[in-house]
Amino acid sequence: MQETTELLKEPFITNDTVVFGLLMLCLGVIFYTSAIKKGFFNAFYKIVPGLFLAYMLPAVLTTFGIIAPEWQTESEKGIIEHSSSLYYMSSRYLLPAALVLMTLSLDLKSVFNLGPKALIMFFTGTIGIIIGGPIAIFLISMVYPEAIGGAGPDAVWRGLATLAGSWIGGGANQTAMLEVYGYNQKLYGGMVFVDIVVANIWMAILLIGIGKTKKIDKWLKADTSAIESLKEKMSKFSTKIERNPTTTDYIIMAAIAFGTVSFAHFSGNFLSNFFKNFVGNIESETLRNSFTFLSSSFFWVISISTIIAVLLSFTKAKNLEGAGASKIGSVFIYILVASIGMKMDLSMIFDNVGLIFIGVIWMFIHAILLIGVAKLIKAPYFFLAVGSQANVGGAASAPIVASAFHPSLATVGVLLAVLGYAVGTLGAIISAELMRIVSGG
Repeated sequence: MQETTELLKEPFITNDTVVFGLLMLCLGVIFYTSAIKKGFFNAFYKIVPGLFLAYMLPAVLTTFGIIAPEWQTESEKGIIEHSSSLYYMSSRYLLPAALVLMTLSLDLKSVFNLGPKALIMFFTGTIGIIIGGPIAIFLISMVYPEAIGGAGPDAVWRGLATLAGSWIGGGANQTAMLEVYGYNQKLYGGMVFVDIVVANIWMAILLIGIGKTKKIDKWLKADTSAIESLKEKMSKFSTKIERNPTTTDYIIMAAIAFGTVSFAHFSGNFLSNFFKNFVGNIESETLRNSFTFLSSSFFWVISISTIIAVLLSFTKAKNLEGAGASKIGSVFIYILVASIGMKMDLSMIFDNVGLIFIGVIWMFIHAILLIGVAKLIKAPYFFLAVGSQANVGGAASAPIVASAFHPSLATVGVLLAVLGYAVGTLGAIISAELMRIVSGG
């Protein structure tokens, strides 16, 4: 919960059941209007992707105080903190279930045939985050030195180190950096705020770009043959096995998806506790924090769900694609997108302007480096967008961006995001040390 001097305002609607219905209504309106093939809406959706609106409409509702991801109330016992469970539900239950359903028909050989450009763009994004922070601090220090001040635990660079952990790896890496550099936890909420605002704005830009993929790829002079080949192969496979789904099909798909999620959570809790003890016994602090992600149950849930889904893709379970497995997975993904959108209060952009500027410049450097390398190696926009989001958004967002290109590509986003967990803490430490030097700390 973000530390503030005032209570976080209670929204108009606090009941998650009502909020969920409201989010589904938003998605319903988006899909209904996007299906209209003439007039205003036809022209509108050629410019603005539906996935972007699925993210922004809940953000607008949060901005106007209709819904909220978290809020506070005051009672005789003091301040009581409240939060919506919808993001937790969609990220912990629906996301891994979606990954299973969208991976069942995976052609692993074709994914590997995509070549090394996916990895090149991922590591380019990582380097962009590592050097982006120090460069942003240097530039801001010339025009607004107060924004990068602070001493000891209050030093801004220490807080920005947690951002580096989040934008290369994820929540576990972010927490590790908080421990490594001992940033004042009373100020930590400000960094979480920057993380939410800047990362979500960047994700919105990537989603808009998806609607202009062909133009961007043409400008990049990208070779999209491998991606198009995979998409075409998956489309032909889906058409070949397409059938009218029965209730039995839906029940079997639900059993496979949520049975896998159940096993992943059960195993993930066991493994995260095991590695928490194992990692805690490592003497080297740097090495210990580099492996903190192994103690994250979310990491294990996503990893185990993906591994099981890949194994199932070699069985007859892949034929469930003909009954609409990936379509159901896409529904879950859109619900996740809407729940992410409700975490964004657009009015917060104007708060804490100094830190926001640092975050924006940081992300701009990340983007420029990605664009430059993509142009140099003629990498498709798909690799740029997913490589970036695997860093900045992690396992919760990378599959969203990947599946927006084609449901069969969601696994690429997951695999890169898992790689982000592995390199997150080490990359963040390098970035933090560079920021410390630039800040004179």
